Amino acid sequence: MAGAVGSRSCKKIRGAQIRELLEAKANVLFDCDGVIWDGEKAIPGAPEVVSLLKQQGKRVFFVTNNCTRPRELYMQKFSRLGFTGVEQEEIFSSAYCSAVYLKDFANLQGRVYVIGGDGVQKELKEAGVPFVEGEVDVPGQTISDCLLESDVKAVLVGYDEKLNFLKLAKACCYLRDAECLFVSTDPDPWHPVRGGRITPGSGSLTAAVETASNRKAIVVGKPSKFMFECIASQFDVDPAQSVMVGDRLETDIVFGSNCGLSTMLTLTGVSTFEEAQAYMERDTPETQSMVPDYVVDSITDILLALKE
Repeated sequence: MAGAVGSRSCKKIRGAQIRELLEAKANVLFDCDGVIWDGEKAIPGAPEVVSLLKQQGKRVFFVTNNCTRPRELYMQKFSRLGFTGVEQEEIFSSAYCSAVYLKDFANLQGRVYVIGGDGVQKELKEAGVPFVEGEVDVPGQTISDCLLESDVKAVLVGYDEKLNFLKLAKACCYLRDAECLFVSTDPDPWHPVRGGRITPGSGSLTAAVETASNRKAIVVGKPSKFMFECIASQFDVDPAQSVMVGDRLETDIVFGSNCGLSTMLTLTGVSTFEEAQAYMERDTPETQSMVPDYVVDSITDILLALKE
């Protein structure tokens, strides 16, 4: 490909290089937070990029570890931020993919104990996966005197702002049964919030359960290959014809590398160009999977390339 950089080069590309890369690909996978939007603001150019790629016949997918909302609310956010032509079936969140995993891949026979919010619970309900509902906090109740359900066959851990000691203890009790599945929506350790602060992510909550239960979770979200397998089970997607665009080296870029996709880092989110270069200089198999094939400052660069 004339003008394009080589694999794992970690060099910034512009203009004709971006255009030639996209011309050679049939599928573009975007992370959401930090790539196409920042909170309640679209990254400049993102709605136009999605529309132009679709007009060119590209298939566009949105692959996010954010499990806080169901796909129907993602659809509302896309519309609210000015995106047009986005279909619900193109959205693959860790909450949705966790429900798919439990229903179609694990063939779960029983209920799920959930550490997670409405996004996870609504996707489970939409998929017809039964889970423990209606738990009420009782003052003074401990793990010694609370009710444990006999038909729980899986524990699913996602982002949960209401995590407490009793929830953690219940999850560990269920996981004492070796036949009880232990699933995590995603491994993200933290997320940026307003004012330069951070909040613990699903990965931090999962780590607590792993430590207390002495079990390792099956991770559904990026960088696990399962999210790509989830897409491939519904669409005919060739990895060699696909590019993953993300802002987090340890999840988005490793995900693309694990699945055989080309990878592009945007610098509008978590990871920096300097971090990517540092991983490349270490030159170990583990760090090389974190090195992107291509780097752009922003999705705006893609828009300018498509309009040239």
